[in-house]
Amino acid sequence: MPELSAVALICTLTPSPEPSSSELMAQHILDELEGHGVATDSLRVVDHDVKRGVQVDMGNGDEWPKIHAKILAADILVLSTPIWTGHPCSVAQQVMERLDADLSETDDDGRPVMYGKVATVAVVGNEDGAHKTIADMMQGLNDVGFSLPAQGGTYWVGEAKQTVDFKDLDQVPDAVAATNAGLARNAVHLAKFLRSNQYPAK
Repeated sequence: MPELSAVALICTLTPSPEPSSSELMAQHILDELEGHGVATDSLRVVDHDVKRGVQVDMGNGDEWPKIHAKILAADILVLSTPIWTGHPCSVAQQVMERLDADLSETDDDGRPVMYGKVATVAVVGNEDGAHKTIADMMQGLNDVGFSLPAQGGTYWVGEAKQTVDFKDLDQVPDAVAATNAGLARNAVHLAKFLRSNQYPAK
């Protein structure tokens, strides 16, 4: 059986090549997944011309279809977003809006195309809102058809009203590292199960 694969959509507002806490957090998770033999890939959504809308392809140079193809090809999705004003950032919300189109996309057996895929969520910030942000993202991902592993969300939130970001830390805090490891382990377990036990067709 081919190895599992994962793709991380990094929803930072910061274009490459500037450092990004969201990208760093996602990379820690991808490193954990690679330790379980998962092939990984990642991209910053803001680096691509993703049009506003709720269709799979909005035309006029829309680059979402290329990103969408990467999601369809992967077994595991890692969605990484910063907190802004207590909420997922606008790029993460845009990703959810574009994924909304998949509510009406089905496979050859009539199942939603995201059935059988696992989604995890990573959040960084220096203000409150991590649990709400994870909850918002997970609800939307589950609505589209992704499956969520046990403890499939991870976060780091710095001291409120300070300027220290996740990328400024000398090392990943032990609690975050342990959470990331558990997230990856459970995501791989669920992805392997779904690979051989797909949801029933309609």
